[in-house]
Amino acid sequence: MKYYDVLENLVRDAGAEGAVLVSVDGLAIASVLPAGVDEDRVAAMGAAILSLGERVTAELNKGQLEQLYIKGSTGYVIFTGVKDVAVLGVLAPANAKLGLLLMEIQRAIKKLETELG
Repeated sequence: MKYYDVLENLVRDAGAEGAVLVSVDGLAIASVLPAGVDEDRVAAMGAAILSLGERVTAELNKGQLEQLYIKGSTGYVIFTGVKDVAVLGVLAPANAKLGLLLMEIQRAIKKLETELG
């Protein structure tokens, strides 16, 4: 299964609006994003915010960063590290079922870890 297929299944099964897989240096590997969303921009922001989140958890002795949630008035963006080589970003609407979304993210992470080796 290729990266795009994993992202497409995640978006469909979780009722998400989009997903992007990003290298740790901020380059898009694959994406399923809504029209008008700039893949490269999302990729760069995802890598940057995950890096900052890792620094915060380390400085405050909170262990390793697992996920980073951003909640806006119209929805969520959730960033999750994939091993130490990539970042998965998921866009979801405000009415998303977070339990289902988080479960599907974890399922996708396992598939992506296998694909990434």
